[in-house]
Amino acid sequence: MVSTALKEAGDVMKFPPEWIPQPVLWGNFVEAFTQDYAPFGIFFKNTIVITGTAVIGQLLSASLVGFSFARLRWWGRDYLFLIVLATMMLPYQVTLVPVFVLMKVLGWIDSLLPLIVPFYLGGGAFYIFLFRQFMMTIPLELDDAARIDGCGTLWLYARIILPLSGPALATAAIFSFLAHWNDFIGPLIYLNSVSNYTLSLGLRILQGYGGYGIQRWNLLMAASLFVMMPVLLLFFFSQKYFIQGIVTYGVKG
Repeated sequence: MVSTALKEAGDVMKFPPEWIPQPVLWGNFVEAFTQDYAPFGIFFKNTIVITGTAVIGQLLSASLVGFSFARLRWWGRDYLFLIVLATMMLPYQVTLVPVFVLMKVLGWIDSLLPLIVPFYLGGGAFYIFLFRQFMMTIPLELDDAARIDGCGTLWLYARIILPLSGPALATAAIFSFLAHWNDFIGPLIYLNSVSNYTLSLGLRILQGYGGYGIQRWNLLMAASLFVMMPVLLLFFFSQKYFIQGIVTYGVKG
């Protein structure tokens, strides 16, 4: 991918392939992002807005629900948790049509809202499960001590349980970021205007999809490297918390 991104268009299909391109064309990265038919600056902004707001909503809502399942006692809690887990067996494509109809009724088609708002309404079964499992490893004595000091339920969540759930937050944030940053089906279904497109749809345009431009593999690889960089940097700087979260969230069932 790196080699192709730095080659001339005519050298991409050479045989035998040249692993070290001559000459090295760093300008491919600039050219990939200055195509008139694929305004990657706008795509990048849209992707940042969607990913940032959706990740925040998913972490907040999933951690709240997970906190309720792990730390609060209420009738039907365990049965409802089983139902939540059962929804993980329901493929995303099964609910695609009814959700699309709902978004159309709300007038949200061709806007960023369908890709953001649903993640503020529970956060998803996997993330709820992750937070619930991790929060169950925190001693209940902390809750009792906090309540003796006059701490309410939301204050207990915000000031004690959530700060102690750093590894779970890091793990959920990475998974959520990956899902939203690389999402292709959602933007493809809900977004019609090029001005609302995300980076994943921008890469599809560079493939020559829909009559846009000509397929140039060197520009496509250059743009793909740029799209990959935030994911690699995120994992590099947070891998300690990510690995810790993966190891510990399943300790207590």
